[in-house]
Amino acid sequence: MPDKPSTVFALSGQRLLALRGPDAVRFAHAQFMSDVSALPDGHWQWSGWLTPKGRVLALFALLRLDPQQLWLLLPDADPASLAAQLQRFVFRSKVALDVRGELAVTGAFAADAQARGATMAMRDADHVVLDMGGDGGARCLSIAPADASQGASAAVAEDAAQAAAWRAFDMAHGLPRLEGAQADRWTPQQLSLDRLRAYSVKKGCYPGQEIVARTHFLGQAKRGLRLLEPAVAATPGDVLHDAGGAAAGEVVCAAPLPGGRHLVHAVAPLDAPADGFVLHGQPAPARAFTGGLAR
Repeated sequence: MPDKPSTVFALSGQRLLALRGPDAVRFAHAQFMSDVSALPDGHWQWSGWLTPKGRVLALFALLRLDPQQLWLLLPDADPASLAAQLQRFVFRSKVALDVRGELAVTGAFAADAQARGATMAMRDADHVVLDMGGDGGARCLSIAPADASQGASAAVAEDAAQAAAWRAFDMAHGLPRLEGAQADRWTPQQLSLDRLRAYSVKKGCYPGQEIVARTHFLGQAKRGLRLLEPAVAATPGDVLHDAGGAAAGEVVCAAPLPGGRHLVHAVAPLDAPADGFVLHGQPAPARAFTGGLAR
């Protein structure tokens, strides 16, 4: 990974959806692919929402602030659209879905004094800090009111280079970015989300659970997420080939690196050799993911 700055910068693409009410945890546990009921207050985990066919509609960090309040930190999915889709399943559950547009998200390539692993630092009711670091280095993310008079977030500048470094860090640690048509395409196993402990095969029913469990227990996951570092740019949907010219996979997301190289996530055979991929006629060597981002 390239050297990363430690100043605070805006992560304007990351947005918040809140679930509030006596049934918030129960509702989230029944809908999302992680074990929400087992998550202690003041902690967070990776999670997602699947289609009935087991495809990932949205991938997010799920924060449990207290027994009646959860936040979904969405790096790619639109919170208003997700809230509208989830609302169809609320029925008589006592849970409210609110887009928290007044909260802004900032990042820094530095450690927080209190946030550690899955334990959040809760400064006050609307100010939370997450440890987003891994084996590639320290990183923290802050959610706070977008009001400069309260300390912050609106006054923090956008910085394209730092935002790109954040995205590259995500990808190097195995967190795919599901933008546009990439939502509703892939199963958790195809995205290798076991790397992040983002889904459960033991907690019971949730949308897509039958597909996820069958794939897990029958050992049918032959394709998964591969991290490639080609010298050519890629866009989601691009076809990956093997050395013989046959189609071997598909690009999920990409990020530029300094020096003209790129990071690429592609769903491809897990048993293919690291030097066996070609993208746009150029070698696309695979490399190992960096660990430490699981929660």
